[in-house]
Amino acid sequence: MSETHTSRTVEALVPGRVTSDGAGVRLTRLFERELQQRLDPFLMLDAFGSDHPDDYIAGFPDHPHRGFETITYMLAGCMRHRDSAGHEGFLEAGGVQWMTAGRGIIHSEIPQQQEGRMAGFQLWLNLPAADKLCAPWYRDFSAAELPRGGDAQGASWIVIAGHSHGVAGAVQRQQTEPLILDLSLPAGAAFWQDLPREHHAF
Repeated sequence: MSETHTSRTVEALVPGRVTSDGAGVRLTRLFERELQQRLDPFLMLDAFGSDHPDDYIAGFPDHPHRGFETITYMLAGCMRHRDSAGHEGFLEAGGVQWMTAGRGIIHSEIPQQQEGRMAGFQLWLNLPAADKLCAPWYRDFSAAELPRGGDAQGASWIVIAGHSHGVAGAVQRQQTEPLILDLSLPAGAAFWQDLPREHHAF
């Protein structure tokens, strides 16, 4: 029996809402409550980016998390992570920080620059009920450690989590099976990606 492939269409464009978090970091929040329910297990997506130090310099001092994972992808700038489980990491442009809060953790994310551009994304990924009280976990990856793929059209992709076109990402999660890509396409190029029918995508 042959497998049927159906292309997904764009359901909605989300403009995001400008706000601030932490100690006054200016950012754009893409997920509100309605999208949290629509895109489970994805809880939140924030985009931050500014050339003005006042928009980011105070960072995110000590604050608690529990029951989900945070994934930070830095496009520009550098930031230091410390947490109550004894983990410490230094995140630079092109790098990824993956933290499992599990049963509870207090952490901080503080910029390590006084000027210049800081930009990136942070995604929150919910843990299933059975895993919410797991032990905290942390890992950061430099840009050079992230697996990459490419094709004859000139398209290239970085696989942060999951699998894409034979490339295994830096992180695998059996419980939620996230696929996180940074995709670059030249003009006129196309890219396809198989997704399970029951998985949400954005």
